[in-house]
Amino acid sequence: MEYGSIEREIHIDAPPEVVFEVVSRPEHITQWWSDGADVEATPGAVGELVWGDRADVLPITVVDAEPPRLFSFRWCYPDGEADASAASLLITFELAPSGAGTRLRLTETGFREMGWEAAKLAEHYRDHVAGWDVFVPRLGEYAARLVSAP
Repeated sequence: MEYGSIEREIHIDAPPEVVFEVVSRPEHITQWWSDGADVEATPGAVGELVWGDRADVLPITVVDAEPPRLFSFRWCYPDGEADASAASLLITFELAPSGAGTRLRLTETGFREMGWEAAKLAEHYRDHVAGWDVFVPRLGEYAARLVSAP
């Protein structure tokens, strides 16, 4: 297996403006992905994603924020510190209007560049594939509920 990138694409029954908010604002991120989040959708902003009771805190750095079409950030820094010079994974959400909804394309890249030995690379890649298999549909369901709620 190549372990180069992970890609997922789904149609979401919500407009791009809503989906952008869902992927970029802490109060929404915590509804479909992490247990806690602190991030501002501004290029260069450093924030964090939290799982559990702060048991797992990962820094993130916003790379691009172009509402309502693009949001990307780096995460999984080797030393657990946001460091622009270090290898890290890049997550990109591309949003495009599709009928009355949005086509969301998620791409996660940078696995080979992390410098992990083969077994660790394979393990992290598999973990992220399994994670996105759960979280991308959850993201879509959550965004659709936001626009259908009274």
